[in-house]
Amino acid sequence: MAEAHQAVAFQFTVTPDGIDLRMSHEALRQIYLSGLHSWKKKFIRFKNGIITGVYPASPSSWLIVVVGVMSTMYAKIDPSLGIIAKINRTLDTTGCMSSQTKKVVSGVIFGTGLWVALIVTMRYSLKVLLSYHGWMFTQHGRLSRTTKIWMFMVKIFSGRKPMLYSFQTSLPRLPVPAVQDTVNRYLESVKPLMKEGDFTRMTALAQDFAVNLGPRLQWYLKLKSWWATNYVSDWWEEYIYLRGRGPLMVNSNYFAMDLLYIIPTHIQAARAGNGIHAILLYRRKLDREEIKPILLLGSTIPLCSAQWERMFNTSRIPGEETDTIQHLRDSKHIVVFHRGRYFKVWLYHDGRLLRPREIEQQVQRILEDPSEPQPGEAKLAALTAADRVPWARCRQAYFGHGKNKQSLDAVEKAAFFVTLDETEQGYREEDPETSMDSYAKSLLHGRCFDRWFDKSFTFIVFKNGKMGINAEHSWADAPIMGHLWEYVMATDSFQLGYTEDGHCKGDTNPNIPYPTRLQWDIPEEDMGKFSLTYEASMTRLFREGRTETVRSCTAESCSFVLAMVDPTQTVEQKLKLFRIASEKHQLLYRLAMTGAGIDRHLFCLYVVSKYLAVDSPFLKEVLAEPWRLSTSQTPPQQVELFNLDRNPDYVSCGGGFGPVADDGYGVSYILVGEDLINFHISSKFSCPETDSHRFGKNLREAMTDIISLFGFSPNSKK
Repeated sequence: MAEAHQAVAFQFTVTPDGIDLRMSHEALRQIYLSGLHSWKKKFIRFKNGIITGVYPASPSSWLIVVVGVMSTMYAKIDPSLGIIAKINRTLDTTGCMSSQTKKVVSGVIFGTGLWVALIVTMRYSLKVLLSYHGWMFTQHGRLSRTTKIWMFMVKIFSGRKPMLYSFQTSLPRLPVPAVQDTVNRYLESVKPLMKEGDFTRMTALAQDFAVNLGPRLQWYLKLKSWWATNYVSDWWEEYIYLRGRGPLMVNSNYFAMDLLYIIPTHIQAARAGNGIHAILLYRRKLDREEIKPILLLGSTIPLCSAQWERMFNTSRIPGEETDTIQHLRDSKHIVVFHRGRYFKVWLYHDGRLLRPREIEQQVQRILEDPSEPQPGEAKLAALTAADRVPWARCRQAYFGHGKNKQSLDAVEKAAFFVTLDETEQGYREEDPETSMDSYAKSLLHGRCFDRWFDKSFTFIVFKNGKMGINAEHSWADAPIMGHLWEYVMATDSFQLGYTEDGHCKGDTNPNIPYPTRLQWDIPEEDMGKFSLTYEASMTRLFREGRTETVRSCTAESCSFVLAMVDPTQTVEQKLKLFRIASEKHQLLYRLAMTGAGIDRHLFCLYVVSKYLAVDSPFLKEVLAEPWRLSTSQTPPQQVELFNLDRNPDYVSCGGGFGPVADDGYGVSYILVGEDLINFHISSKFSCPETDSHRFGKNLREAMTDIISLFGFSPNSKK
């Protein structure tokens, strides 16, 4: 094969006449360009490390400070209050500098120290300012004078042109709420769900915990909060995600959909070419930290960017007790799955990223490859869809050496995983319900063996050109993946584009080596009522923050729901209860976002109790409560990429996830502009009490009823 010959830089043979040495100039050239590319990336990382390390100052500000200090010294003014003189006397002991040199060195040392002190002061001042969250509790659209002054101060200390990770060291730590406050909020959240006798018993358990065991656990938790950058995130990742022994498919992984109405091309290879190239452009921006940090409140308040670090070159590795996350600094290939076969595709040629037309060419080569799957290869990825313990044991027994290890390494060390699906999916106007159900199911689980569920994400391209993503959850939350996906859809449609015949723009390149088939050796035995409601909120106002639970089924929301089905209630009474329920819901969201939530605090107290080997009936009962309704939204973050007023057809349905409880629902929703809300509703066929279509019908009816309260018809344009 051509790639095998190009992979060898030189060959030699021993003959009776001596050693015959043959060198491949093309291979040596590719090695040189690859090395040059690697050194460029290292230099960019080094440069970005310096820029981020001195933020909110800039490297050039060091020169300004030093020149300023030297200028005052030559003007016979001592800006150091005698410190420069002390440095000078210390340098005297070396005896190897002239007096002029010592003077300059002393000034530079003091200037550098002053510069570092200014950076630390600005950074600490910004951290103190960002610890204020009063702005979140003000009425929407109205800012108090205090908040305006505070915003002005934040902008002063925030520096100019921040990079993705510039604010990380300035973000405050997530505070630990008081035990009694969390217990009170918990009791308030479960009161509408319990009978009076059950609530009395739970109140007694909760108050006993708050007085006796709670303060002891809280002491350890506060100790951790002083030591760790975030007292929740590492335990949340380990105990909620990595120690989970159930399948990732449906239970943990989630999906994102393509544009709803538009398919830019029906050529599968072309759509894959543009999509893969757009993803790689995003990775390059991420490596260079050119992605702007997310800022709230008029581009003032930064959110934590830590979750971006493991987006690419990442795989979840199964273990018998706990999984681990393997992340590489770089990866120069992807792995593509098609018709039961795995192909390794290099992403660079001549020291540059493959262009969209070249990637299309590589994908087309895979689609046209007539070879059949090797024994056991076709459904190999089903191992990643199963329980974690059998997969961990199988991986250790059969994938620890030889060609299986090499091929598995290629998959796990790939930048990401690509599936060329053989089905056609997407919205069909003649049968929207069935077509969207099929599309969502394919993205959520496919055929169980055609997605590598352990990869940070699998990029899926269907036969008719539709695309989507299935993402693993432990490394980051959905808004991070959503940010990438928004960029990919916008870049594909508005920047890269296609030719009139549907191919990627540009020319093919016959010199690019063919994709490489991965080789496997698979032994034969290895083939083949009101409910507690979870709504996710984010805590990324704090360093390394992830999510917090909003218990949205409150007494106020229950009163509103009961009023809506009570014919004796007037519209005015229903509106009043609606506003009360909405205000309560917003308050719960604000409390969750500012570190005063319920569930993460109780979860961490439970972890501490396990470490201390003490039993808490209250905590055990709280954490055993089933979340029968799990809801979440992924709001658009880069609205500037899509102008829906001018391009109304370029709208995406967002993505979704599976139900948390066997007898529950998973509801994902996305607010698209001012005129559209999309819902993804999932439930298990095995439960006779749940029906996603019935739930969706009831949800639509409930929203229509709420619209009617305000005097609008469901199709009103107001």
